[in-house]
Amino acid sequence: MCGIVGYWGPRDPRDVIVSGLKKLEYRGYDSAGVAIFHEGQIKRVRAPGKLQALQEKLKGEKFDGHLGIGHTRWATHGGPSERNAHPHQVDGISLVHNGIIENYQDIKAELLREGANITSDTDSELVAHLVANEIRKTGDLMKAVQNIRSGLRGAYSILVIWEKEPDTMVAFKDGPPLIVGLGENESIVVSDIQAGLSLTRKFIYLEDGELALIQKNSVKILDAQGRPIDKKPVVIDWTVEQAEKSGFPHYMLKEVHEQSRVAANCLEPFIDPSSRSVKTAAFESLPEIDRVIISACGTSFLSGMYAKYMIESLARVPVEIDLASEFRYRNPVIPPRTLMLSISQSGETADTLAAVRLAKSSGAQILSLSNVQGSSIDREAHHRFYMNAGVEIGVASTKAFLSSLCVLNALALGLGKKKGSLSAKDETQVVEALLALPSLIEVVLSYDKYFANAAESLKKYKGFLYMGRGTQFPVALEGALKLKELAYLHAEGFAAGEMKHGPLAMIDENMAIVVIAPKDQWYEKTLSNLEEARARGGKIIALGTGDDEKLKSLSLEYLALPETHWSTYAMLSVVPLQLMAYHVACSLNYDVDQPRNLAKSVTVE
Repeated sequence: MCGIVGYWGPRDPRDVIVSGLKKLEYRGYDSAGVAIFHEGQIKRVRAPGKLQALQEKLKGEKFDGHLGIGHTRWATHGGPSERNAHPHQVDGISLVHNGIIENYQDIKAELLREGANITSDTDSELVAHLVANEIRKTGDLMKAVQNIRSGLRGAYSILVIWEKEPDTMVAFKDGPPLIVGLGENESIVVSDIQAGLSLTRKFIYLEDGELALIQKNSVKILDAQGRPIDKKPVVIDWTVEQAEKSGFPHYMLKEVHEQSRVAANCLEPFIDPSSRSVKTAAFESLPEIDRVIISACGTSFLSGMYAKYMIESLARVPVEIDLASEFRYRNPVIPPRTLMLSISQSGETADTLAAVRLAKSSGAQILSLSNVQGSSIDREAHHRFYMNAGVEIGVASTKAFLSSLCVLNALALGLGKKKGSLSAKDETQVVEALLALPSLIEVVLSYDKYFANAAESLKKYKGFLYMGRGTQFPVALEGALKLKELAYLHAEGFAAGEMKHGPLAMIDENMAIVVIAPKDQWYEKTLSNLEEARARGGKIIALGTGDDEKLKSLSLEYLALPETHWSTYAMLSVVPLQLMAYHVACSLNYDVDQPRNLAKSVTVE
C-alpha cells in the first residue's frame, strides 16, 4: 500500500529519495516524509497530503549525510496527518513500514505498561519502539531487528536506520515486496522496481523472512536464522522513460492509448503470425489437467471471468473462478490434476498470494499471470505467463486488464490444442482476430473525443447500469468498476439476462444504461433485455458492431465498434468504457491517476 525508498551512496539522499517517492506515489498519497543524516543526527521532515507538500517543506533544508529513508503513505492504522506520517522516530531509530501489524493492540498495551511515549495512531511506530528497546540491550541495529521479528504478526516490509550507525540500513519483510538495488558504490531499497531504475537495473528481491544489511559498499542478505545467503541479482530491462506521461495529461490516459502496442507485445510469445496458429512450445510445460481454478481480486478477477468463458469454450475444461479472499477461507476442495490460474497485475496481491499457497499445499499446479517478473506470486508459481504491459502507474488498471484478456485468450487456445479439443478452424479464426487487435484498438481509441465532449452530460445521471452477456458480462462489470473507482458515481454491472430479477426496479429517466451488444450468439437476447430497460425510461448508451440500425434505434447514443470474432470483442469494448470513466472523472475534477482511498498494489488483506 505504501511506498518505501532508502538510499546509501555519494549522491544527495534527498534528491534520490524524493525522485523515487514520485514514482511510488501511486502506492499511497495521504502523507510523505524523509529521514536523512545531518551533522551526526537524523533529521526528519514530514507532511500530510501529496508529495508536493513534502517537497515544499524540504526547500531550504540541508543534509550532509550519505544515507536516508523516505515514505509515501496510504493510511491503514491512523488517519492521514503529519503525526501519523512516516518515518517514525524513537530514541535515535527512524523507521518506515508498509503493511499491517495484526497484533499491534497487544504490542501497544505492553509498551504503554512499560511507560513508552507513543506519539501517533499507527501500528508502525510501535515497531520503532520495539527496535529501540532492543537496541538498548544489544547496541547493534541488526541484532535488535532480528530479536523483535518473532513478536510481529501480520504482513509487513520495514526499513530502519539508527543514529549510532550512520552508514547502515536494515530491511526485512514478511509479505509486501521489498527490493534492494545494487548500483556503482551505492545502494537503494525500494518497494517497487521503478523507484530504483534511475540508479540501477540490478535488484535483489527479498523473500519472506529474509533481512538485508546495507552498509557502505556492502549488501548482505541473511535468512530468518541470520545465516548469510548468496543471492544473485535480477537484471531488469524496464527503462525510466516507460514511466513517463509522454505528453498525456494523466498516466491513465497514456496507458489507455498504449493498449494497441500492449496487445501486440503480450501476444508475441504465444501467437505465430506466419502460420496463423498458437505457438505450442509456449504451453508444453503445462501439466495434463482435468480442471482449472481461477483465483484473483478486483479487475484481475473480472479478467478471470472472461477466461472461464474462453477456456470452457475452446479447451472444454471445466473452470471454477473464485475471489481470492473467499477461496482462502472456504476450505476448498482441490482434486488431483487441478491447475490454479492466479492473476495479479503486481504479483503481490495479498489474498491472491495466500490462495496460491493454499492451493499449492493441496497439490495443485500453479500458473501465474502477472505483469512483474520476480514478484511474490511469480516466484511461488510452477508455470509463469506475463502480461508484458509495461509499467502501469494509474491506480485504475487499464492496459494490464486488456493484456490479461489477450494472454488468457491465448491460454484457452493453447490448452485446447494441447487437449485436442480445438478445431483447426477455431484456432485460425481466433488467432486471426488476435492478430488484428492492435489496429482495431487504434480505431476504437477515436472515441476519446466523443467521451471528452459527452462527459458533462453523462456526469448528471443519478447512476449507471452496465449490461452484457457472455464474454461481455465481465466487461460490463469492469466498466462499472472503472466508473466507481474514478468518478465515485453509483455504477453496477449485470448479466443482461438478470435485469428482470431486480435491477429493473432501479431504472427511470435519470438512469443511464450502458449496454455491450455485439452481433454474437447472445445478440438477440441482449436486445430483448435492452427493450425492457428502454421501456422503463432508461437512457441507453450502446456499444455495437458496425452500422447496427436496430441497436441504434433503441439507443440515445450508439457507438459502432469494428467487427471482430466473438472471442476478442471484449478487448475492443472495454476501451470506450475506460475512456468514458476517465472523462467523466475529469469533468468532475477528480484525480484519475490517484483516486481516493485506493492503492495500486493491495499487499495486505
